[in-house]
Amino acid sequence: MRSAVNDLLGAYDKLIMDPVHGAIPLYRHEVQVIDHPLFQRLRNICQNDILSLVFPGATHSRFLHSIGVMHVGTRMFRSMIDAYLRERQLSNQTDLSLSQLDAIDYLAKTIRMGCLLHDSGHSSFSHQFTKAQRIRDLMSRPSRFADLWEGVDYSAYHSTEPEELEHEHYSVRVAHDVLAAVDMEGAGLHAEDVIGIMETTEVTPSETFCRHARTFWGFIAGEDAEAGSLISENIPQLVLGLLSSIVSGEIDADRADYMLRDGFHSSVTIGGFNLDHLLSNLRIGWDESEPWLGLAITQKGLGALEDFVYSRYQMYRKVYAHKTALGFDWLLREAINEVLEDAESFEWVDTCLSNMRYFAELTDNFFWEAFRKVARQRPDSFSFCIVNRVKLNHLDTREDLSASGIASHSAWLAEAMELNPAHVVTCSMRARFSNIQDNFNGIKVLVRDPVNRTRSLKKITDVSAFFSKFSDGTITHFYTRPDSTVDAAKGITG
Repeated sequence: MRSAVNDLLGAYDKLIMDPVHGAIPLYRHEVQVIDHPLFQRLRNICQNDILSLVFPGATHSRFLHSIGVMHVGTRMFRSMIDAYLRERQLSNQTDLSLSQLDAIDYLAKTIRMGCLLHDSGHSSFSHQFTKAQRIRDLMSRPSRFADLWEGVDYSAYHSTEPEELEHEHYSVRVAHDVLAAVDMEGAGLHAEDVIGIMETTEVTPSETFCRHARTFWGFIAGEDAEAGSLISENIPQLVLGLLSSIVSGEIDADRADYMLRDGFHSSVTIGGFNLDHLLSNLRIGWDESEPWLGLAITQKGLGALEDFVYSRYQMYRKVYAHKTALGFDWLLREAINEVLEDAESFEWVDTCLSNMRYFAELTDNFFWEAFRKVARQRPDSFSFCIVNRVKLNHLDTREDLSASGIASHSAWLAEAMELNPAHVVTCSMRARFSNIQDNFNGIKVLVRDPVNRTRSLKKITDVSAFFSKFSDGTITHFYTRPDSTVDAAKGITG
């Protein structure tokens, strides 16, 4: 109980000052995580690859984003608990048992650690790294997963070997090593519970988690928990799913932080939404008939949720899919491929992707030095373009073209502008919003009946027509290569 009481009193070991959220408290075991070399490497990985070549302020790191996600995840969970306690206070049911306090404390700490480690497996330049063709080839090597876990039993996290690794798989691998080096017993936590709320895992939670989950269910459902038909063995997985949705869901701490942080550092306002208003209207919803335990929102909070979704939509269109930004992303991927043409660099990256002893050295800095080396030797290289901010020459932008439509328009541009078709570059970003309606149906709306003074849960799309307005959108930019690379291509072909 000591840890629960300390948390309730606001005790913490360190304080980090964050430009987006202000003061963020850290506890001893979290400081141990942050000080681990595998987490410290995130200081040298930019949150938005090379977006700073377009929005100069966007130099923020995965390191501070991860701490911010932890902070937002904590606020989400505690906001829902606070709202539940306020509502119980109205019915004079305010007494919490020590076991309930301990359960809430355990789940809150598990969420914090899961959020803190959720992006710990990102490599150089974040998402663009895994989109480079030579990196994709490396990540999909048949023995990659086995090499990564050599000598370590991964069966507690993964039931089967994935065919192709993503950064989420590396986050799990990093979390395993980091948590093994942390005083988890002193924190009263279990590593499998933290990793169990991270993506790609299938985990049987600890007995401690199961006990706290059942206590938490009793706290949430009240008298209905005893009278209900929900099998006790099902409750831990339902609670695990609730915690997972806070780390990674449609309304999750990750999206909330990166939208605010990217908007702040990019000095744009289109990513803005009222986080305080959104959190104050989040609730814990439950339904034994499905059974379901997850996020719910009040009718009053629908406007804040709509702002959240629209801001995300606009950030994709106006910032992430900016014509110059997407062009530099293409150049970055080609420059990474270029670096890996060197046998020594290829072997080193291959080693880093297979061995946690060296993974910490795979940061943006490695590739920036490699780009400079290539640029010095080859002024006609893609690396030279990255180092010296030589951008693609933008020709045109079209939306929602099919693959054949993109090819047809590219050929038309080449003919109309008398260009070599091989020198026309296309870059597309697909904003996946068509599944927003289905995914948000996993979030319920608390609808109040003023006559009977009761509340019911409804699908979000049955209450608001806003979410049915979105569909997948593809933005495609057309460019010509920088003159230096075109001249080099002419030299090679001619």
